[in-house]
Amino acid sequence: MTEPHAHLTLAEIEAIAREAHAEQRDKAGRPYTEHLAAVAEGVRTRGGSEAQMAAAWLHDAVEDDALSERWLAGAALPQQVKDMVLAVTRRDGEDLRAYTRRILDTPGALLIKESDLAHNADPARLAVLEPATRTRLTEKYALVRGLLGLTPGESPTEQSDPANTAKD
Repeated sequence: MTEPHAHLTLAEIEAIAREAHAEQRDKAGRPYTEHLAAVAEGVRTRGGSEAQMAAAWLHDAVEDDALSERWLAGAALPQQVKDMVLAVTRRDGEDLRAYTRRILDTPGALLIKESDLAHNADPARLAVLEPATRTRLTEKYALVRGLLGLTPGESPTEQSDPANTAKD
């Protein structure tokens, strides 16, 4: 008998994210699911919890309209996962400082955003973009890192975020 409030497994969350983003491409024309996998792997290698890896798979789902906020609210996920996904979801017209403050105020979310920024700013990934786009994005990612207090070479796991060591 299944427990009534069983949560989705990490494999199920990955499958949902892959399906939701199946038709999406990144700015370089690559399957968007490659970015999701890279962010989830970045969270894992930075010592993130299973909840953080789950949120990494879903980190762009609401922002990109791949899954609705209503879906997220009703999904069989721990509240911490839902909170982290919503924390890293940028709203249309939202002030960058308000966005980064929400990430900093949400336990566990900083590691997801750090992994996202690391993959987005990967020189090999940026190299295939038009120079103007590459410059604009490089500046944007540096600004966000600065607002989040991330310095080059420092991972949030080295900062004081207790959720980075918490179990699900």
